[in-house]
Amino acid sequence: MSRRIEIELTSSRPDGSWTWRAAGAREPKGVLEGTLLSQGSKPGDIVKAEAEFDIDGITIVSITQGRVKVDKVEKIALVGNDKPFEAVTQQLAKKDRGDRGDRGDRRDRGDRRDRPARGDRPARDGAARDTDRRPRRDNAGTDDKPRGPRRPHFEAPPELPQRPKAKRLKAGSSNRKAVLSELPEDQRPIAELALQGMQIVRQRLKDANAALAAEGKPTMPEQSVLQMAENLLPRLRVADWLDRAEAARKDLAELDLRDLRSVVAAANDPVIERAENCRDLVAELRTGLTARADQEYQNWLHDIDAALGVGRIVRALKLAGQPPKAGAIFPDELGRRLAQATSQSLVADALADRWIAVLEAVAFAPIRTQVTVTSKPETITPDLAKTVARLGGLLPQIAASLGITVASTSHAPKPLRAVRPPVKKLPPKPPTAPKAAVVTEIVAAPTPEVVAEIVPAVVAEIVPAVVVEVVAEVVPAPTPEATTEATGAPAETPVEVVVPATDEG
Repeated sequence: MSRRIEIELTSSRPDGSWTWRAAGAREPKGVLEGTLLSQGSKPGDIVKAEAEFDIDGITIVSITQGRVKVDKVEKIALVGNDKPFEAVTQQLAKKDRGDRGDRGDRRDRGDRRDRPARGDRPARDGAARDTDRRPRRDNAGTDDKPRGPRRPHFEAPPELPQRPKAKRLKAGSSNRKAVLSELPEDQRPIAELALQGMQIVRQRLKDANAALAAEGKPTMPEQSVLQMAENLLPRLRVADWLDRAEAARKDLAELDLRDLRSVVAAANDPVIERAENCRDLVAELRTGLTARADQEYQNWLHDIDAALGVGRIVRALKLAGQPPKAGAIFPDELGRRLAQATSQSLVADALADRWIAVLEAVAFAPIRTQVTVTSKPETITPDLAKTVARLGGLLPQIAASLGITVASTSHAPKPLRAVRPPVKKLPPKPPTAPKAAVVTEIVAAPTPEVVAEIVPAVVAEIVPAVVVEVVAEVVPAPTPEATTEATGAPAETPVEVVVPATDEG
C-alpha cells in the first residue's frame, strides 16, 4: 500500500535518475527514475510523491507537482454610481384626528372661570340639557349579579437583609502529597488506600489475590501488606488533618461552624495530639471555634429579634428552631415576646394557609408550649385539621382548643421538607432486531450425494420469520488416488457453512 510523502530532490545522475531525501530531514533518502519528474525539475525542488515501503527500501511510484506560485492577481473593479447618496430616510406618520386649525390654539382662550356649570349649559343642538339622569352605579358596565364577600387581603411585612452564606471547607492536598512523595513507588498505592480505611485495604487485597489465583500467579502476602498499611497510616492521618486544618484557618472568620467543629473534633485523635507540628494549630482552631460560636449565638438572637420587630412571625419561629449550637439557651424575655406575637396571629379571620404555616413553624420552636389560640377559626379546612392532627403530639393545647382528637400512640413528627418535582423519564428505546450470525467452520468437503441430502433438510428448518439466502458452491472432492499420490493421506478441503441465526444467539 502506497503512502504520500514530501521529498526534496538533491541531485541528478548521468543515467537519468535522481537522488532524493525527506523534505527537511536527512533520512529517509533514496533514488527515483527521472521519467517520473516533470520538465524543468531542478535540485532543491520539494514535491509530493507516492511511495511504497517494503523490506528492500522505499520505492517512489509517482510524483505529484506541488503548488505553483502565481504572480498574477485578479482584481475586482468597483463601478461607481452618479446618483446622490442618502444616508437616512424618514417618513412622518399622519395624525389620527382631523385638522383642528379652525378652532385655533386652545391656550389663547383666556380665563374660563365665568363658565356656567355643566347642568346649566345648553346642548350642542340648542335644546336644554337633560339634568334628570340616574346616578351612576358602582358596578356599571358589569353584570347585575351581586358579588360575594371579598377574600381578606394579607399584606406581607417588609423583607429583611439576609446574612451571607457561610463557606464550606475546601481542603488542599499539599501535606498529603509531600508524604506520598517520600514513600517508595511500590508503597504509594497502599498508602492511598490506607487513607480510605483499613477495611478498604483488606477488601482490595482480597480481590487482587483472588484475581491472581484465578490466573495461576503467586498471591501477595496479606499479613505483610496490612502491616505496611498500618505503619504508614499515622503519618498519612496527620498529613490529611493538616490539609484540612490549614484550609480552616484560612477561612476561619467565614467558615461554616459544622466544618470547623469537625476539624477541631478530629484533633482529639491521639496521633494528632502527639504530633508537635499540630499543637499550635490545634490551639488556634479551638480558640477560633469558641469565638465563632459566641458570635453566631449573638447573630441568631439578633435575627430573631429583627424578624419579630417587622412582624415576620413565621421566620422568627423557624430561626428559633434552628440554634447555632445544640443546647443553646433561649432568653425568657425574647421567648415571651415571640409566644405573645404567635398567639395574636392565630385569630379567627386569618386564612387557613396562615394557620398551617404558623403551626408548622411553632411546633419545632422552643416556645411551643407557651402558644395559645386567641380565637377559634370559623371554618376548619381538611388541610388544617390534618396538620393539627399530625402536630398534635407537640401542640396538645392547640389541638384541644380546636376540638381535634390526637391519638396517644402517634410518634413525634418531623419538619416538612420541600418536595422536588418528579423528573420526567425518557421512554426506553425499542429493542433492536437480532442480526443474522455467520459461523465459519473447517470441515471435510462433502461429496455431491451428501450435499444433495443436506441442503433440502436445512432449508426446511429455517425459521419462517427470518429469510436467509444461501448460496452453496459444491467443491468436487479429490479422488483417493490423486490425494494419495500428492500427500500420502486423505486430503481435507476447508469450506464455509452458513448457519441461520436464532433468537438464542
